[in-house]
Amino acid sequence: MNPQTILRILETHSGERGELIAILEEIQAKYSYLPEQALRIVAEKTGRSLVDIYGVATFYKSFSLKPRGKHLVSVCLGTACHVRGGLSTAEAFERHLGIKAGETTSDKEITLETVNCLGACALGPIVVVDGHYFSNVTLQKVKDIIHKAKVGLDRVDIRTDERIFPVEVSCPRCNHSLMDKSHYIDGYPSISVTVSFNALHGWLRLSCLYGSFSVDSEYKVPMDAMVNFFCPHCHEELISSSPCPNCGAPMVPMHVRSGGLVQICSRRGCKGHMLDLSEARLLSRRGS
Repeated sequence: MNPQTILRILETHSGERGELIAILEEIQAKYSYLPEQALRIVAEKTGRSLVDIYGVATFYKSFSLKPRGKHLVSVCLGTACHVRGGLSTAEAFERHLGIKAGETTSDKEITLETVNCLGACALGPIVVVDGHYFSNVTLQKVKDIIHKAKVGLDRVDIRTDERIFPVEVSCPRCNHSLMDKSHYIDGYPSISVTVSFNALHGWLRLSCLYGSFSVDSEYKVPMDAMVNFFCPHCHEELISSSPCPNCGAPMVPMHVRSGGLVQICSRRGCKGHMLDLSEARLLSRRGS
């Protein structure tokens, strides 16, 4: 680890709102984890205690204090997944990868972890690989999931991939439909929202296919930009009280019309997303 790199990261984010999170995110993106030396430098230069910085680093699931592999496999052991065989699924991953949960394969390709809940209880056992959800995972599917992780999960065919399916959503504030039948993406009506970023304000259309990241927008959104999402009808901001499990940015909640909730990360380029079909529920504003 080069201390000068950490100092440059600190200088870049100095004075920003939520600068500590942004600093830790960039350090993790650089090294794939948060080295102890880097955290000590952050504590010294920001005037924060090392205890406080460790508290933030351990609170958010997206941060790791140990080096992670190229791909992250998360197996849910929450109650709903556990009773459907989640523990056996986790053990199968351990056998095939030759590691225990919390460890990384010797080739640094895959890190395996178990989590308490992934927000899709009705579809358990759930496994998430690099932000991609696999539902109803059986022991027979484990080897195939590992293979897909190594090959690259971003290579998807929306016509045949079982992880890609359409959802119809509405605003969690006013319950007005967000579907736009005049603007199609991926062959389906798009999701219509308004957004703001970098002092710009305009329209944005999202693919309604869960697992697709296709978008059209009035203005080009730069990679890594934090985007504020608003309902085009009631103009309320769509923001969750839960951070993205991948990068810590605020999540954007939308009601699934058939019941449930879908959330996407507000950071451009992050592929964090969650689907909870267990119940329809409203999310309060972050911090409320």
